[in-house]
Amino acid sequence: MSNAHLWESREAAIPRGVGSMHQVFAARAQNAEIWDEEGKRYIDFASGIAVTNTGHNHPKITAAVKAQLEDFSHVCYQVTPYKSYIELAERLNGLAPGPTRKKTIFLSTGAEAVENAIKIARAATGRTGVIAFGGAFHGRTMMGMALTGKVVPYKVGFGPFPNDIYHIPFPAEYLGISEKQSLGALQNLFKADVEPSRIAAIIIEPVQGEGGFYQASPNFMQTLRALCDEHGILLICDEIQTGFARTGKMFASEYAGIEPDLMTIAKAMAGGYPISGVIGKAEIMDAPAPGGLGGTYGGSPLGCVAGLAVLDVIKEENLCERANEIGGRIVRRLEAMRQSDNGIGEIRTLGAMTAMELVRDGDPAQADPERTKKIVARAREHGLLLLSCGVRGNVIRFLAPLTIPFDVLDEGLDILAESL
Repeated sequence: MSNAHLWESREAAIPRGVGSMHQVFAARAQNAEIWDEEGKRYIDFASGIAVTNTGHNHPKITAAVKAQLEDFSHVCYQVTPYKSYIELAERLNGLAPGPTRKKTIFLSTGAEAVENAIKIARAATGRTGVIAFGGAFHGRTMMGMALTGKVVPYKVGFGPFPNDIYHIPFPAEYLGISEKQSLGALQNLFKADVEPSRIAAIIIEPVQGEGGFYQASPNFMQTLRALCDEHGILLICDEIQTGFARTGKMFASEYAGIEPDLMTIAKAMAGGYPISGVIGKAEIMDAPAPGGLGGTYGGSPLGCVAGLAVLDVIKEENLCERANEIGGRIVRRLEAMRQSDNGIGEIRTLGAMTAMELVRDGDPAQADPERTKKIVARAREHGLLLLSCGVRGNVIRFLAPLTIPFDVLDEGLDILAESL
């Protein structure tokens, strides 16, 4: 069946609110390549939005899930628990940054992880207020939207949202927002709107995902950590897009040398099988009463065994090191392209979480979302799947699987160069 015919069916059967960036329909995929229903091959620089860090259909992950299917697919952890849930929690507790003893709960989606992190923070502190950042993305649930720092398209028409949520600017030098200005806005918030003793948590992405791949520096993260400690506020690091080797470390928070109180995880943790979680300091995680946390599908046995396999693959195939090499290769090519293209503004990377910002005439103040859309469309025509993002819609992000063969990576970058 053709992509065009399937798109007509999709338009008739699926609400318009569920967007699709590319009007091609996946039929099969392997490692860093996808074939559509018409048999056309695409190089995948999206990884299902940073989900298939270990590539499509990694044999070790597939084998683990097949073996689990022979036993059972669902019994509900809150009815009859199972070993893989505990094993995955133990391994993640050991990998989370910092020396404090950890505990982990598993859920189904990233937004659900964020919801539960806020619940846990409020239960542990007895406070209600939460501070998030402009440009942040934390999900499409009501609390997720309240925390998200971008109105269009995520929040339009869905309010009112949960209250006691506050936003401050995220430090992005390229956009003219310094760390000093961001921290100053936080202090002004404490003076004008809410006292620190009412704030349960500050939630931050160490590298903003949908917001444009802007990085919070180690100094900024350390300053936040100290400020939270001063006022008894919990620091939540949203590692949903940054986790599981994407940035060159298991978790991006490690670059700052800090210990989050809570971390939200999802996306790449199971190589494409739905599961998410919250990792946190044991005393904080134990704050909610029995029955206060959970969910019917939370910690799916299929997701748990896939998650264990993902951790094995990351270690055995040195994917943290490989992320740094992939990011370096992409940046070198982008820098070469920029020599003859003043529409490429800032190039940013942390490991293999890489982005380029498109502007007019090299001017950071003149975002170029129109050209961004054209490049994404042109690349797709030539067999490369890209994602755009950013608060101004002018950033192309590169999220190739960390297992991508280098010749396929180079082929994709050749297509990008032609598309530019």
